[in-house]
Amino acid sequence: MTEPGTPTFDQIRLFLAVVETGSFGAAGRKLNRAVSVVSYGVGNLEDQLQIRLFDRVGTRKPTLTREGAAILAEVRALDHGIDALKAKVRGLLQGLEAELSIAVDVMLPSGVLARVLEDFRASFPTVALRLNVEALGAVTAKVLDGSANFAINGPLTVGRERLEVLAAGAVPLVPVAAPQHPLARPGPLSAGAAREHVQLVLTDRSPLTEGQDYAVHSPRTWRLADLGAKHALLRQGIGWGNMPVPMVEEDLADGRLVRLVLPEYGGEIYPLHAIYRSDTPPGPAGAWLLDRFVSALA
Repeated sequence: MTEPGTPTFDQIRLFLAVVETGSFGAAGRKLNRAVSVVSYGVGNLEDQLQIRLFDRVGTRKPTLTREGAAILAEVRALDHGIDALKAKVRGLLQGLEAELSIAVDVMLPSGVLARVLEDFRASFPTVALRLNVEALGAVTAKVLDGSANFAINGPLTVGRERLEVLAAGAVPLVPVAAPQHPLARPGPLSAGAAREHVQLVLTDRSPLTEGQDYAVHSPRTWRLADLGAKHALLRQGIGWGNMPVPMVEEDLADGRLVRLVLPEYGGEIYPLHAIYRSDTPPGPAGAWLLDRFVSALA
């Protein structure tokens, strides 16, 4: 048994045109080719593959044979792959990035992140994306060491001399606890009551801001590197802590968490910034994505 030959791109396109239009004549009109050219090209493809693709006997229109139907998905995948290859090369020739690496602060609302990235996927289907979700100084570190093209960062305390910085809105933080927590009980709290209970604090995985505290009001702390874990512990009644409103608004509405009314602290605004290194500004796709984040958060 001899091995099947390798079809050409033109043969693949002719075959798919006949499948999609239902006839050699319609395929010719679609591709602006003579019917004889379409028929000849499909015939050559059948010879290459050593199988019959269409049943042309006893019917006014060609119908796929069992073998033709069996390979249709693979042929379409080849066609799609060639289109994707051409689109990527076209983008590279136009200066479009092949891949983007971005870092975002864990406080960035997930709804905003999802909407912006969905728009990006639709607008730049050939650009691969690497997403890093970090906290505090670890976000800045990704940009400074070049592992992220740009970032949506929280409070910026280091690296400003090497960075371009754009304001990108803010996220409100509020102190919360589970309804069974002592600080959530009805009635006014005395000043300093929060200091008597464990505060869950998001810690920094980066040496850039190691040792710096943000909105810590209790000497008794549990430090976590993951905001999702902090959220789960708060709902379990283990300590109190600050959380971004978009992440806990459903919990507050359903009573799974309670917003605390502390005499000395009522919450704060967590500023967000878009940052990139001054010596390596984003390319076309990166600049588009950065601008879309800033607009969505403004």
